[in-house]
Amino acid sequence: MAPLDWEEWARWRAQAQHTLASSRKDLEEGDYDWASFKAHQAGEYALKGLLRGLGRPAFGHALIRLIQALKEAGHEVPEALEEAGRTLDAHYIPARYPDAYPEGSPYEYYTWARAEEALRAAERVLKWTEETWNGLKSS
Repeated sequence: MAPLDWEEWARWRAQAQHTLASSRKDLEEGDYDWASFKAHQAGEYALKGLLRGLGRPAFGHALIRLIQALKEAGHEVPEALEEAGRTLDAHYIPARYPDAYPEGSPYEYYTWARAEEALRAAERVLKWTEETWNGLKSS
């Protein structure tokens, strides 16, 4: 196994945590579309940070693909984490682009419940990446 890159992990993890906190603020303010998109971003940063910390490439925006890369690297990934990735991937484009829906703008389609679900999914991803990283450093 390649040596762990602590600095790379730490900077991506810090950005993931910061973005998750921003997502929470957006949820509280009623900016549900942005809360959902930022939840996706937080999950993406956490997964990319884990991959990069492991010395592996981490490209693209699909969390399910980043999770697949972790599986290919030999990590056991629970189905619940894959489901969290799918939940978050659903917000990457529709939360931001006005033409993602047949009429209206994205903010009209997002609700507190939808954004809360995205936030919880991101929290699961961050928790799993941190647990996985901590497991590596203790082995």
